[in-house]
Amino acid sequence: MAKIEDILELERIEENIFRGIATETLLPRTFGGQVAGQALVSAVRTVVPEFQVHSLHGYFLRPGDPTRGIVYQVDRIRDGRSFCTRRVTAVQGGRAIFTMSASFHDDDRGLEHQDEMPTVPEPEELPDAKTLVEQGREEFAWALHEWSNWDFRFVPPEHMVADRGVAAHQRVWFRSRATLPDDPVFHVCTLAYMSDMTLLGSAHVIHPEEKTQDASLDHAMWFLRPFRADDWLLYDQTSPSAGFGRALTQGRIYDSRGNMVAAVVQEGLTRYLRDS
Repeated sequence: MAKIEDILELERIEENIFRGIATETLLPRTFGGQVAGQALVSAVRTVVPEFQVHSLHGYFLRPGDPTRGIVYQVDRIRDGRSFCTRRVTAVQGGRAIFTMSASFHDDDRGLEHQDEMPTVPEPEELPDAKTLVEQGREEFAWALHEWSNWDFRFVPPEHMVADRGVAAHQRVWFRSRATLPDDPVFHVCTLAYMSDMTLLGSAHVIHPEEKTQDASLDHAMWFLRPFRADDWLLYDQTSPSAGFGRALTQGRIYDSRGNMVAAVVQEGLTRYLRDS
């Protein structure tokens, strides 16, 4: 499979227009995280380095064709003294498949606090996807084959203490197996890519036997503190509600030292499979 450095290396076609590569995949449609990550890269390339992305909000409009590249058109909405805003439209075959707004901030000083990181086993204490598949857990084969460049360690339910009243809960450690470039912006764009991974699965943990058609519908992220995507990150995921063929999911991402580095909210399609 393609390395994340290749996935996020966009070609500049024209001022404010970029193109991302198609990547080898077993998926029938382009992975949503790839579209979001490439869109964020295109936005970053139109902003001066003094401004750092702090949030993005995206909508998945149509499924992408994984055999074709994607063109990203960036609209420079605003360049202010403290904030910049960009709007990105991802186009394939002449039609928009994804749209995203991203906000950039020139860091200020202000209030500081965060929720405490949940207590979970260390990632080295948990089996990786390869070990789980060898133990007969075929539901984890996707992580082994489609994302072999990434190490996933799922926290077993018996090692989780969920908050009272939480409907569906899942926790996953993850990191890049390879050392990534030092550029902090690269790690932010990489996390945008990875944030779509496993999140919608949190809606399925209490419906393991249900067969559904799943797809990301919208995706929002807030980048809170510096981190590296080749160090262990804990993805604390919940699904507070599901109904009418859609599931709301949310996640908080911590580094191994307990710093909350990002927050994610996503709504996804989770409708029952239709009779053919």
